[in-house]
Amino acid sequence: MNQFLSLNRIYAVLAKEFTQLKRERTTYAMILLLPVIQILVFGYAINNDPHHLPTAVLSKDYSSVAKSIVTAFENTKYFKIDHVVTSELELNALLKQGKVQFAITIPEDFTYNFVNRKKAQVLLEADAADPTTIASAISAANGLAQEALTQERAKLGFPPQKNDFEVIVHKLYNPENITTFNIIPGLLSVILTMTLVMQTALAVTREIERGTMESLLSTPATSVEIMIGKLSPYVLVGFAQTIVALSIARLLFNLPLPNSSGAWLAFSIGVVLFILGNLAIGYLVSTLAKSQLQAMQMSLFYMLPSMFLTGFAFPFYGMPFWAQKIGSFIPGTHFLRIIRGALLKNQQLSDMTPSLLALSIIVITVCSFAVLRSRKTLD
Repeated sequence: MNQFLSLNRIYAVLAKEFTQLKRERTTYAMILLLPVIQILVFGYAINNDPHHLPTAVLSKDYSSVAKSIVTAFENTKYFKIDHVVTSELELNALLKQGKVQFAITIPEDFTYNFVNRKKAQVLLEADAADPTTIASAISAANGLAQEALTQERAKLGFPPQKNDFEVIVHKLYNPENITTFNIIPGLLSVILTMTLVMQTALAVTREIERGTMESLLSTPATSVEIMIGKLSPYVLVGFAQTIVALSIARLLFNLPLPNSSGAWLAFSIGVVLFILGNLAIGYLVSTLAKSQLQAMQMSLFYMLPSMFLTGFAFPFYGMPFWAQKIGSFIPGTHFLRIIRGALLKNQQLSDMTPSLLALSIIVITVCSFAVLRSRKTLD
């Protein structure tokens, strides 16, 4: 027994490991809290069947029949009328800027056609840049012909459930529902987040563990200068990853690219801000962690919501309000809107201003915290 296995020796090593684990309170806390937080947050937040999707209405018919159609859309629980517009220009702008997922247009002859037993039509335009978000809503809209206008039919003495109107669906920006056009922009976001946050998070903790941080801190460099010097090489890494990923996606999957200088400018600014945001988050993690192990754990803790709460893996509008608010503080949420807008919608700088502004605020805020946390002397 002594030659092969000794319970006393095993117990001694086991006791040592538990003692070490207790000393690393951050690691111990993350081991216990991480699964609890993830199950609670993602269990309540993730939903593959989003409801109450933002919708705009352009009604050229002001009759009670037309109003009943709008009510029928809302009663499906998939459409939430956020905007009532008066022109097609406004409607198209809301769709292109990503402020609504759907646009309903009721023509001026809708009631006339319905009353005269002609085929009355309603146009439903859908932002198909994210096909999974709109699939269930479109199915519900197609069923309106059998369910809507029941009272109006009764008033006119029409047979019940007569298919006397139809919903014409137009899918915009990705009409063929090509999944790769939706997935690849999200994958670029995930790739940049995983590599840049992780590598930067290890930048400071690696030097602390190797004992080279003391030499760095003895130089005249300020905390801002140290941060810039640490992050600069990874900016080039981020650019290289972006170029390689887009090149492969274009060659192998025929992913559309921006076809105007304005779209390229907006896309480029978004890429720069997203890279800087990830690097700043990674650097902030490195100032909080006391070891490379802790830095990796914190990075993983951040990466999961970056995948699940940004609209990449699951529809953003399918999440409850509080989860959407959490997602709005994650750079990947805004970057996804920017890259999908540039590649699929050819959005210009003015169309992306809200997302670019939000991303800029996040970058400035995280950089400020990172500078405040960084130390000129070792603890």
